[in-house]
Amino acid sequence: MLWKTSRLFTILYAFASLVLASSNSHAEPESNGLQDLVTWDQHSIIVWGERLMIFSGEFHPFRLPVPGLWLDVFQKIKSMGFTGVSFYVDWSLVEGNPGHVITDGIWSLDEFFDAAKQAGLYLIARPGPYINAETTAGGIPGWVLRNQAIIRSDDPEYLNATENYVSTLGRIIERAQITHGGPVIMVQPENEYTTWPGVTDFPNEMNRNYMAHVEEQLLDEGITVPSIVNDNLVMGYFAPGSGKGAVDIYAIDAYPMRYDCANPTVWPTYRFPYDWQVTHQRQSPTTPFAIAEFQGGSGEGWGGVVQDMCGWLVNEEAARVVYKNNYSFGVKIFNIYMTFGGTNWGNLGYMGGHTSYDYGAAITEERAIWREKYSEQKLEANFLKVSPAYLTATAHLGVNGTYGAPSSIAVTALLGNGTRTNFYVVRHANFTSTDNTQYTLALLTSIGEIKIPQLRGHLTLNGRDSKFHVTDYDVGGINLIYSSAEIFTWARGPGSTRVLILYGGAGETHEFALPSHLGKPTVLEGEGVKIQQRGSTWVVQWHVTPARRIIRVADLEVYLLWRNEAYNYWVMELPVSSPIGNYSSPSKGLVVVKAGYLIRTADLINKQLRLTGDVNATTEIEVISTPATTLKGITFNGEVLHTSKTPNGNLQGTVRYNPPKLDIPDLSNLKWKFIDSLPEIQASYDDSAWTPCIRTSTHNPRQLDTPSSLYSMDYGYHTGSLLYRGHFNANGQESNVWLNVSGGVGFGHSVWLNNTFLGSWVGSSDNTSVVHNISLSSVLSQGRPYVISVLIDHMGQDEEAPGTDAIKFPRGILNYGISGHTQSQVLWKLTGNLGGEQYQDLARGPLNEGGMYAERQGYHYPHPPSSQWDLSNPVTDGLSHAGVGFFVASFQLDIPSGWDVPMSVAFNNSIHNSTQGNTRGNNYRCQLFVNGYQFGKYIHNLGPQTAFPIPEGILNHEGENHIALTMWAQDKEGATLGKLELVPTSVIRSGYNRPQAAPQPLWTKRAQSY
Repeated sequence: MLWKTSRLFTILYAFASLVLASSNSHAEPESNGLQDLVTWDQHSIIVWGERLMIFSGEFHPFRLPVPGLWLDVFQKIKSMGFTGVSFYVDWSLVEGNPGHVITDGIWSLDEFFDAAKQAGLYLIARPGPYINAETTAGGIPGWVLRNQAIIRSDDPEYLNATENYVSTLGRIIERAQITHGGPVIMVQPENEYTTWPGVTDFPNEMNRNYMAHVEEQLLDEGITVPSIVNDNLVMGYFAPGSGKGAVDIYAIDAYPMRYDCANPTVWPTYRFPYDWQVTHQRQSPTTPFAIAEFQGGSGEGWGGVVQDMCGWLVNEEAARVVYKNNYSFGVKIFNIYMTFGGTNWGNLGYMGGHTSYDYGAAITEERAIWREKYSEQKLEANFLKVSPAYLTATAHLGVNGTYGAPSSIAVTALLGNGTRTNFYVVRHANFTSTDNTQYTLALLTSIGEIKIPQLRGHLTLNGRDSKFHVTDYDVGGINLIYSSAEIFTWARGPGSTRVLILYGGAGETHEFALPSHLGKPTVLEGEGVKIQQRGSTWVVQWHVTPARRIIRVADLEVYLLWRNEAYNYWVMELPVSSPIGNYSSPSKGLVVVKAGYLIRTADLINKQLRLTGDVNATTEIEVISTPATTLKGITFNGEVLHTSKTPNGNLQGTVRYNPPKLDIPDLSNLKWKFIDSLPEIQASYDDSAWTPCIRTSTHNPRQLDTPSSLYSMDYGYHTGSLLYRGHFNANGQESNVWLNVSGGVGFGHSVWLNNTFLGSWVGSSDNTSVVHNISLSSVLSQGRPYVISVLIDHMGQDEEAPGTDAIKFPRGILNYGISGHTQSQVLWKLTGNLGGEQYQDLARGPLNEGGMYAERQGYHYPHPPSSQWDLSNPVTDGLSHAGVGFFVASFQLDIPSGWDVPMSVAFNNSIHNSTQGNTRGNNYRCQLFVNGYQFGKYIHNLGPQTAFPIPEGILNHEGENHIALTMWAQDKEGATLGKLELVPTSVIRSGYNRPQAAPQPLWTKRAQSY
């Protein structure tokens, strides 16, 4: 039954809710019995005895393979007001060779843990074994895929395969637990197991056995922090008390904005949740409502749109509407996937994603924070951080048109448990609405029911927006009776002084009220503020414009801001002694400053405010609030600022921005050296070292169509390009060749008969495999030997597909035929990355290089033996025929210390390439290597990506750099690049730490290379 709000109903509803809610607010915290530093009840997590909102962002260290930059990302997340980070470990990257788990160099987690501790962020560890995460095979190593056992089952073969990895990671995570002073406070065994395909009676006994086994593996290694599950079916699976395999804390995950970045303004109503607080009470009433993954962006694939479109899909409006909808359910553990996405470098991504994993996240792939949703999330996270009443408030299912609002407005209440503070989340009933809707609210407060606004007018919901209204909100002992404007933060200054920051959207009218005994509010700054006494309160109303207003009431200063102006304010926690240190705590002192691009850290030493941060323009820093009784000065990144006082008494100083002149080389004009990277099609080529395809059976679910397996994974090749050579003797009847080739979405292949080019499949955004029919234009010489060479681009396995083991779908040649021959008359050999599973480059990992000749020789490393190679430029010369060319060059960079200058290598995406009057083909593929790391796969005819960010530490900003390109021309006319540039994407005066370069082993001759 739908109720229409009346004055009496509002009062009775609120009073009854308060009574019911308070009755269960004092339950004893629960523990898993293994430790008592992280406990919980039905309301929230409790860390070190204090309730804490776990507001976290997803960040994968393996997608930023420069450990020296991890602190930079952590600090940017911390400065949003977040309290945690969730992270995956990709099993396929650290145990590409079975039995050899690599945990040093870029794969070491120790620096990740140290950086999290330094930034003050708690960690939720998610080691898998399966992670999904748009990684190839969801993080399952290729050698596991070639086994017979069903993936993610209780088959002993699969469980045994996980043992070395899980035990090794378990020991590493155990050392980083909060119980040892580390940042890890929760661990998630497995990932999104509840929607693993092909299971109709989930969870059956096998599922429960498997989940329990994974949990037991971690317990055996000493993991004592709470375990958490992410149920993306929202069915209560593995919730506490649900039987075998149950975890300590039940969580869901959801992506309601779907993944259609090509149509970012279209929001799907059918995916919008309305009653999660009801289902949570039914499924896991003893644990706080938790969302282990919630949509922070989206991914894109071959032939799609650029990643910025994903940022527009899940933009600041989505953060306001969809995230606040989650708060209306009372979410107390909230993880945004992704907050920093990074890069699918070195072939680590699944077939549906290209090199960028920017994800449209709040922090871009270049580590920039210019997306507006970064600032929007900063407003939300900081509000929740200073609102302890939220952590015990009980959510109540809303009904459209309640609390005096029109039926087009939904109001959901979170009513206090043991506090008198209530929260009201307001949004359009149709959450996709772009209407401008006026409304009023009738809310029960400590002084009775009040219709808001009181001083005439209306509140406004402009389009896709949502708001937090509060009643009886505690500002450090001062009762804010109500506020229609949203709270960014409040802080306690010296003595009894307090600062409260309120904000609203441009053009909106807002009100707040304070008890009259505090005295009449006065205006310290700005104009256009209406102040009237109503009963026992003073009411302040204003119309939001870009101009700031400051109101003084007793020892409270209230800042009234336009929302976009509030983006420039930063709330920094002051460090305290161990064990809290830099981690968030409700009892911590706060510093509030108005600044520019980024404030990273703040400290008070000898009455001097010491700030670190970044600026991208000359910036005024104004100190809004500190606990210091007298502030004597400000430093910024160690520089003492010249300071003065603002008219209202705040200390301010100026940070100058004078960007250096950068000497960025023109990549098109470098001295490029060239070598043919497809010698395999020459008659003289010796393939005796190649792997003969002689396996007559396979464990793959797709049974063989050929006498022997031609599946690359059966021979230990799981990444990059694949090369096949099929030997046969001609009988003169050969008129046709056909091949069924599998490479994954966007893949391509090319075919040669001896050194004669027969044709290519240039790829599409739809096909994962294709049957290619080729007519031979001339009769072959009877009795002579011939070789069919097939070059295939392996785009990675699927991350998840219909059918439990569908991620095992093979890559390579599925079937073939040559007219006049039986299949058994063709003898095939195969190669991929040198060594296959016994890969050569332990520093860069098992997926970084494929099977092209130059890669097998290691020529993509710095300083290859290129002195005798030809001079040839990929931009002006390129290739004049179908084939593969390898180009190398070197250049120097000298970026001044103290300047963060992210850079991208940009390809020209013109439709037609021509050089010296010769038209070249449009179908070509390039791999970009920088100092040995593959940081770009560019497919000219598919796109969408044309610019490839190269993080500092892979790109040496102070020293020599080695760049290499494989150019695979798939047309007989060959190919040239339209342009190749190294582009600085921003120039930031920064307080970051210049990172040490990632390991960059130099070229040495490889033993047994061919």
